[in-house]
Amino acid sequence: MKSIDKKFTPLLFICFIAFGNFSCKKDFLEAKPSTSLLLLQSLSDCRTLLSNTTILNQTGSLPIAASDEYLVPDYTIFLAFEKQTTRNSYLWTKDLYANEVPVKDWNTLYTAVFYANSVLEALPKSDRQSTSEWNHTKGWAHFARAFAFYDLAQNFCKVYDISNAGSDKGIPLRLKAGIDDLLPRSSLEATYIQILFDLEQSRQLLPNNLSIDFRNQPSRAAAFALYARVHLSMSDYKKAEDYADSCLALTNKLIDYNTVSTSSNSPFTFSNEETIYHSTQVNDYNEVITATDGKYSIAPELLSFYDSNDLRKSIFFRSNPNGTVAMKRGYSGRSNYFTGLATDEIYLIKAECAIRRSDMTTSLDYLNRLLSKRYKTGTFVPLENKSQTEVLALVLKERQKELVRRGLRWSDLKRLNNAGANITLTRTLNGQTYQLPPNDPRYVFPIPSDEISFSGIEQNQR
Repeated sequence: MKSIDKKFTPLLFICFIAFGNFSCKKDFLEAKPSTSLLLLQSLSDCRTLLSNTTILNQTGSLPIAASDEYLVPDYTIFLAFEKQTTRNSYLWTKDLYANEVPVKDWNTLYTAVFYANSVLEALPKSDRQSTSEWNHTKGWAHFARAFAFYDLAQNFCKVYDISNAGSDKGIPLRLKAGIDDLLPRSSLEATYIQILFDLEQSRQLLPNNLSIDFRNQPSRAAAFALYARVHLSMSDYKKAEDYADSCLALTNKLIDYNTVSTSSNSPFTFSNEETIYHSTQVNDYNEVITATDGKYSIAPELLSFYDSNDLRKSIFFRSNPNGTVAMKRGYSGRSNYFTGLATDEIYLIKAECAIRRSDMTTSLDYLNRLLSKRYKTGTFVPLENKSQTEVLALVLKERQKELVRRGLRWSDLKRLNNAGANITLTRTLNGQTYQLPPNDPRYVFPIPSDEISFSGIEQNQR
């Protein structure tokens, strides 16, 4: 019994998740879960595993819970939050988890990695009667691993800085389905090399686009979109722009918000025209990361960015009877916020990268194309005659307005502060002021304590 207890670790926890998900199909299970839990026997098995959206199409919740996009209006509400981690995230406390485990931001994402690795190991032995489907499945698995590794790196590593990436700590790069090996943390450089390798494999194997009913599966357009997001977070603006161009060459549709209901609490559906790849945040810290009544309020400064003709103010938000302003359901169509890839983000990446190389004409063109779909018909005046500094400020402001509560603000704060933006976050609660200075170690979330106890990997400084 003692040996079993010793092996009940965050990594073995993955096994129990998988057992639960496939308990109705005994042929998926192998006798020795310590080496390779899932015995995938066919291409269909592999695709079934990758279709588990509660694991594969997920990103962390902590970046949303810790961001400056909202505030908690009342100390009594704050004290009533179910989890101490929710309270600690809001105040950027050093002891973030207060011994609350498991941490889904870590475990769910590594479960996704485990699923992807299981598929990649099973595919060479599977049926290849349909070459296109086989290629799609392999590309899907590589994309899923890249998507998970990137989210883990954003949350549990420092921002990518080319001058320090070789020495900064990355994440454990689990590239096999077996869970027995104890892996050290890679360098941040090695982490990003692996992410980009997986994206390159997916780019070569995936179909250009999928119908809007299958956006939980990646396409080549999704690979290009994630490439652009990754390179933007690395401050590699040349490559981010190149991949944004490649993505928009395959899909560039924008929703005219004049056609979207301003009164509905669910103004968008899963199958909307802008979604390239669908994901939501893991279901944790719910009081502050889902559409709830009165438990948080969108930050007043953020709300002030939207003028009266900007349709996003009434489409994105709703006022509650107690005076708070909540976020409506976004592109996911559900209460969990959309954190996937969409064309509006790619337009903004293109606009930012263009202005960073001093191309004001191109930057304003892409920004105007997006904003013309966001304002009441006949009210939008195209932006022009701006300086480079003004255009960059406008683009970054539009990222805040357009991509609100998609889990991207935290990554933006890290990269912008690393470049000298000097943004300090401030919260006031119960008469006390809390601050998060630029480049503070608390921008990197701690690795869960149970993972540290089991694997002995190095903890992040807080």
